[in-house]
Amino acid sequence: MIITDAQVHVWPAETPDRPWPDERRQYAHRPHYTIDELRADMAVAGVDRAILVPPLSEGDRNDYCLQAAADHPGVFRVMGRLDVADRTSRRLVPRWLEQPGMLGIRVTFSKNPPASWLEDGTADWLWSAAEVAGIPIMVFSPFSIPQIGRIAARYPDLRIVVDHLGFATGLTDDLGPSIERLIRLAHLPNVAVKASSLPAYITEPYPFRTLHDHIERVVDAFGPRRVFWGSDVTRLPCSYGEARRLFTEELDFLDAESLEWIMGRGLSEWIGWK
Repeated sequence: MIITDAQVHVWPAETPDRPWPDERRQYAHRPHYTIDELRADMAVAGVDRAILVPPLSEGDRNDYCLQAAADHPGVFRVMGRLDVADRTSRRLVPRWLEQPGMLGIRVTFSKNPPASWLEDGTADWLWSAAEVAGIPIMVFSPFSIPQIGRIAARYPDLRIVVDHLGFATGLTDDLGPSIERLIRLAHLPNVAVKASSLPAYITEPYPFRTLHDHIERVVDAFGPRRVFWGSDVTRLPCSYGEARRLFTEELDFLDAESLEWIMGRGLSEWIGWK
C-alpha cells in the first residue's frame, strides 16, 4: 500500500527577501516547516508521498512547493493557492495544470476577507473556469458546507474535496453537527472529503476513540474511494505516526481494500497523480 498524505503545509522561514503579508502572519503554525523537515518526518511516520499545500501565512505563492515537487517528483505534488479576488487570476486557470508538479487548486473561505467570497459573488467565476480546465479543487470552508453542495450540483464535472471533514478551526470534541452537515453532500458524486487534521479536533490522546464512529459514518456515506486521509502535520497535537496509525491500525471497520483507497489510491485517482 502506497500511503499518500492529502495535505501538508511546508514553508521556509520568513526573510526580508521573502516577507509574509502582515495580515496573514498570525496564521503561521510555526516559524518554518521545510521540505527537509517533512521528508525526515515522513520517513519516521511511514508515509510515502504527500500533497503540498502552500500555507495561508505566506500569501498566494506556490514557488517553494513547486520547487519541492520538481526536486522530488516521486514524492510530492502541489495543490496551489490562487488569489480568487484578483481578476488577473482568471487568466491563470486555463493553463494552471501546465505548471510542472501542479495538480489543482486549494482555496480557503474561513477567514476575512475570503470568508465572504462565497456569498458575495467574488468566487463565482472560479467554479466554471476550473470545471472547463479540468482542475480539481480542495476547499476549506467549514461555515459554508451547504453552499459547497450547491456549487457541486451546479458544476457536476468539477471535482471538489471538502477539507478536514468540514470541521472549523477551533472546534473541539462536539463534532456531530459538522458530520451531519457534511454527509448531506454524499449523494453528489463529484464531492470527496479529506479526513485530515482530525486529532486536532479532540482533546483525548491516541488512539482517539472519539473519532472512530465519526470516521465510520463518513466512510459509510461517501464510500472509501471518496475519503482521503491527510495529516496536516503542522497542526497536530500528536505525532505524525499516530495520525497515520489511527487509520492503518485502529479502525477495525476498514478492510484492506477500503484502507488502500483511503490511504492514497482514492486521492491519487481523484486528482490525477499516477
